[in-house]
Amino acid sequence: MNKNLISYSNWPTTIQAMHDQFQVNNWTMNVGQDKLKELMKLRMRMLSEEFNETMQAYLQGDEEEFVDGLIDLCVIAIGTLDIADVDANKAWKEVMKANMSKEVGVKPGRPNKLGLPDLIKPSNWEGPDHSRNTGKLKDYI
Repeated sequence: MNKNLISYSNWPTTIQAMHDQFQVNNWTMNVGQDKLKELMKLRMRMLSEEFNETMQAYLQGDEEEFVDGLIDLCVIAIGTLDIADVDANKAWKEVMKANMSKEVGVKPGRPNKLGLPDLIKPSNWEGPDHSRNTGKLKDYI
């Protein structure tokens, strides 16, 4: 895909284009399951390292690095879903649908010094259903 034609506004599509450009998905289709499991371990380490760098930026008051770190976390997370052939948009919709069905309340056992509303799961709350959207994760974890 021509990088000049990428919209950049649809994050999962942009990640797919990046993976196409660097032949990531091609690589995953041509290696054994042991390499796929190693790739997932690598990506989990990448998330951990990026989180730590983002936390350091926060603690140091480095706004630019903080923004960069948060976006890098998104890139790694969405990229991990893409590599495993999980539909990130579908997963996003499931999680947000479940989150939006929560109610404002007070969560017992969690101090709320800021007074922001807590999101509480009502008695009929249903969590996100990813059962038909796990892609090839069984090969990776």
